[in-house]
Amino acid sequence: MSHPVQRPLEIPCDVTDKVARTSDMRAAWVSTCKRLRSELGEDIFTSWFGRMELESVKDRKAYITVPTRFLKNWISSHYLDRVTLALCAEYGEIAEISLSIRQGPVPYQRPEAVTDVVALKPQLRSKSDHAPGSALAARSLVAAEPDAFDGSPLDRRLNFEAFLVGKSNQLAFAAAQRVAQAEEGAALLYNPLYFHAAVGLGKTHLIQAIAHEAKQRSKRVIYLTAEKFMYGFVSALKAQTTIAFKEKLRAIDLLIIDDVQFLQGKSIQVEFCHALNALIDAGKQVVIAADRPPSDLETLEERVRSRLAGGLCVEMSALDEMLRLNILESRVTAARQLQPGFDVPAAVMRYVAHIITANGRDLDGAVNRLLAHQTLSGMPLSVETAEIAIRDLVRVREPKRVKIEDIQKLVATHYQVSRADILSSRRTANVVRPRQIAMFLAKTLTLRSLPEIGRRFGGRDHTTVLHAVRKIDGMTALDTALAEELELLKRMLLE
Repeated sequence: MSHPVQRPLEIPCDVTDKVARTSDMRAAWVSTCKRLRSELGEDIFTSWFGRMELESVKDRKAYITVPTRFLKNWISSHYLDRVTLALCAEYGEIAEISLSIRQGPVPYQRPEAVTDVVALKPQLRSKSDHAPGSALAARSLVAAEPDAFDGSPLDRRLNFEAFLVGKSNQLAFAAAQRVAQAEEGAALLYNPLYFHAAVGLGKTHLIQAIAHEAKQRSKRVIYLTAEKFMYGFVSALKAQTTIAFKEKLRAIDLLIIDDVQFLQGKSIQVEFCHALNALIDAGKQVVIAADRPPSDLETLEERVRSRLAGGLCVEMSALDEMLRLNILESRVTAARQLQPGFDVPAAVMRYVAHIITANGRDLDGAVNRLLAHQTLSGMPLSVETAEIAIRDLVRVREPKRVKIEDIQKLVATHYQVSRADILSSRRTANVVRPRQIAMFLAKTLTLRSLPEIGRRFGGRDHTTVLHAVRKIDGMTALDTALAEELELLKRMLLE
């Protein structure tokens, strides 16, 4: 008796495609929620967005539900643009949002009675319609205007003449001038030119100075913050004008992007990378500024970081004391034009330049406080009164927390062995000495106990660590060269 042949179950292609689309949608929604949580903070996200769900995406329309009418109204009034931007950045093809109220545990259906379809086309709203936390949403309305991609505004004061040069920024200044003053058709030596520095060290001033100089030379320049770039791209997606967006971006001579560390969203990063490649390949100059080097921009994709690192990367380090004094003198001179009686003695200048070390913005704040103190009190300034006036700007520098792993890596590099050698059971002289030095530094620079240090050095006993510490301590009293090496290692670890 023959049996019928059982054929494997065939899943229709449309079902497979639907499952794939659902998976993509859920992944994009998870990324959107992560973005909102990162931008707004855990408390705000939990309060307003924790119970928001993306039900479906169909015909470039996203259907989002919340459990209560209050949440629906609040998100619509205060955060809808923020949600829109985050969702577009991850999903990339959203034209409008339908925000509705979930009807208990019943699976989502789209009843017209409770659906509030909000087109992404910008609508004029009064200031009272926005909560204080929705400044980003207000800016997105501006970004969606037809001429929004003409670039971010430039500050006329931020030019090369007003930029004060010192040891910490002289290389960056020279590179910026070279790029800004390059003749049309000349070979581009530094492309992209990438500046990175902490807050308040002058990188925005420098790249805006490049933009001013290049414009004076009749070059087509676009200066954008990363935020403005993102809004320009999302606006083009909503208006279905992405081709025009790309063509306008690639038709310029010089593209300047500030605060690139805020560039987020997979589709936006892909477009940014394409634009970067197209401009560089076409011999157009790109200038980028960020608060860290390309390799530390964890939110950017590897290919974007690699492209940024392929040009000239220049760090603008902390302002040295002489430069801080020069900045103070220039700020006081500017303030004196507005308040002719304003006078800051040289001793006060030197004190402020010495005590305020963080950044240039704190120096601006110090001048404002000194001006207010003298104007309101009518008393001449002294070091004592200046100390009172600027005490809120003086930041106590906390000692750096040194990790045992950092000690092991530095010692291994210094003595040309591997970290694995230090953690191993090898007893050769070229390994034992670095191991003992690393243990000594771990005991000296960290709060770890001897047993803990032993465990971090390949599971050794605490008596081994104690022996190493005592041995190195005794040797430094007799060996001046070793003592100097240890001081050098300590400084490198604590800086």
